[in-house]
Amino acid sequence: MNDIDLGFTFKKLKNGDVVVAHRGKQATTLRKDKAVWFLEEMNDLPFEAQQQEMARLTGNYRRGNERTAKGHPRNR
Repeated sequence: MNDIDLGFTFKKLKNGDVVVAHRGKQATTLRKDKAVWFLEEMNDLPFEAQQQEMARLTGNYRRGNERTAKGHPRNR
């Protein structure tokens, strides 16, 4: 990966929840076991991989086929 910053940040709250934000706006909140898993995962990943993982978790992950799907008869 080439030093990609997708605009994601995360913050651990006092109650143990984790808030993931995209460009300053809250995108999702992780609670309980998922928050613990997420924090452990983030410790082991480099910055670029953290950005990709947060994109996947929030559903803000482009797959590269958006332009071709736009012209499909089902999507007109």
